[in-house]
Amino acid sequence: MGQWITPEDGMLIDSDTTLAPGVYYLPNGITINADHITLDGNGALLIGKKYQGHGVNINQKTGVTVKNLQVERFYHGIWVNASANVRILNNRVTATHEIAGPDVFLDVWLDRSAAYGGGIFLSGVIDSFVLDNDVQHQQNGVLLYGCNNIEAARNNASYNSGYGILLYESSSNKIDANIADFCCRIYHYNADGEKYHNGADAAALVIMCSSSGNTITRNRLRSSGDGVFLGGFHKDNVKVPCNDNVFEHNDGSNSPNIAFEATFSQRNIFRDNRADNCNYGFWLGYSSQTTVTGNSICNNRTAGVAIEQGYGNTISANQFERNREGVQLWASAQPAFTEYFPENSESYDTAITDNTFTRHDAAVHIWSEKNRSGTPARRCHHFTVTNNAINDNRVGIELERVRASVVQGNRIYNNPEAGIKMVGCQDVSVGANEMEKSATQT
Repeated sequence: MGQWITPEDGMLIDSDTTLAPGVYYLPNGITINADHITLDGNGALLIGKKYQGHGVNINQKTGVTVKNLQVERFYHGIWVNASANVRILNNRVTATHEIAGPDVFLDVWLDRSAAYGGGIFLSGVIDSFVLDNDVQHQQNGVLLYGCNNIEAARNNASYNSGYGILLYESSSNKIDANIADFCCRIYHYNADGEKYHNGADAAALVIMCSSSGNTITRNRLRSSGDGVFLGGFHKDNVKVPCNDNVFEHNDGSNSPNIAFEATFSQRNIFRDNRADNCNYGFWLGYSSQTTVTGNSICNNRTAGVAIEQGYGNTISANQFERNREGVQLWASAQPAFTEYFPENSESYDTAITDNTFTRHDAAVHIWSEKNRSGTPARRCHHFTVTNNAINDNRVGIELERVRASVVQGNRIYNNPEAGIKMVGCQDVSVGANEMEKSATQT
């Protein structure tokens, strides 16, 4: 066993170091001052002053490992900047800086210079690992800004009032087998506290501002403001899409809002996830070429999958059960963002195939909203609804002011009001559907 070192406030570490167990008040933290060294905390607890500064500083270093350390009451517990081949392993970081609770709605667009406090903060870091850390009970767990090729795995980022894990301008990362349950906050927006928003943009996993090509697998993201909040259009009206991300085997259930939100982005894949017991299972407004396949989408209050002004999307082989509506696709009479997204001026070219829909008010509902004159300004068109099992819903398939679409090869049983209901549609091909106790209304 090597010699244990008693940490001192503001100390510089320039060789492999194992700390002596104990509790240490270090307002200025400690700094890693050389490449290719290991800091083994050995269970030592570093305590900051008034939630300021950083417990551990790593700036422009390579090959550094920090492990087995406990850190509390800094702005950021472990802070890493412009570094490579860093390993953050088996640390416990908690009670970092947190904004006031009920009267601040979170700003998910803050860049790294204005970032909220949190447990582990990485900025401009590449080819590194954040593994097996406990970052619970603070505002934010793991924050990645401008990071590439990071593996964040098996961390516990639960019970945070902001974000479990954040990716901002961060691409080609692997987010695997983390737990980020109950990341939520209550925002009161009147003086007596009677009106509030449950969530206030807190989420288990936040993906913003050109974070693309990430792989998100086997994470537990339950009971948070959102399970996943992915946004590709900046509040300053700048297009920053988060494209080509893959979500597999994650559980985003029990959110008061949305299990998986992904907007203004392209080619994201959601495969074999759970999106149950939320307001929406999937909210994918202004998304395109998105794939939603093999998911459990059950018991959501408003809809299982909702896409406003989307195109080129595929919804296949999912299990829909007991949502108010299974799939909602629509074109708004006054779409808000078509100045920036003219390709989304209508809703079109989406396939709904090989799904099972059971016990909905309407299993599939596609509509074009009317403008003030009573006519649809824009239409939904070129949809295909094929090879689905649609059973025991009030209405199976409801199309309103839809054109140039296909409803074919579905098994539509026991939908008492209508199996297929069409209002004001043009050039919709309906054929070869198996119908039992389900009428067609036009």
